[in-house]
Amino acid sequence: MPSSADEVDAALTSGVDRIESAIAALEPEITPIVLIDGRSGAGKSTLARRVRERWGRPVSMIGLDELYPGWDGLSAGSTLAREFILIPVSEARAAVWRRWDWAADRPGAEVETPADVPLILEGAGVLTPSTAPLAHVRVWVESPESARRDRALARDGDTYRPHWRRWADQEEEHLRAHRPQSLATIVIDVP
Repeated sequence: MPSSADEVDAALTSGVDRIESAIAALEPEITPIVLIDGRSGAGKSTLARRVRERWGRPVSMIGLDELYPGWDGLSAGSTLAREFILIPVSEARAAVWRRWDWAADRPGAEVETPADVPLILEGAGVLTPSTAPLAHVRVWVESPESARRDRALARDGDTYRPHWRRWADQEEEHLRAHRPQSLATIVIDVP
């Protein structure tokens, strides 16, 4: 039986509470880095937006959708995030990276992300053994495939429909290779 919007909302609200508590437990001098991973349609972007809205101070929020180099780029997006965003920010340096131009199918505009504000980086593939040590809070969002698919296709419709299986195969490879749930400090179940 499909989950109700109220059940999804309650799970996401509880997740935000848990993330907020984890951030509050950090030393005050730390500028937090939060990674949110999960499969397509699990609720990562919604969770990240809600955390940012509740934070109460400026926050940089980046979705890996801005980095993936096309529909076969899940693994490359993770590598780009690590090299051009996570490493510099974790070293208290501004990150300079290129947003992917999906329409032109090539790297697009250059973006600078400051190191002196908290960072939320969300997207499938973001949590790996090489990115986990660079983050203070690491989140895995779990959700059943049918619910995820319904949400993703409702969100992106015909743009995403022909790529669902192709992308899911890359997610499965990410799960096998990196076991992201085992790297998470917080696991959130979204119906």
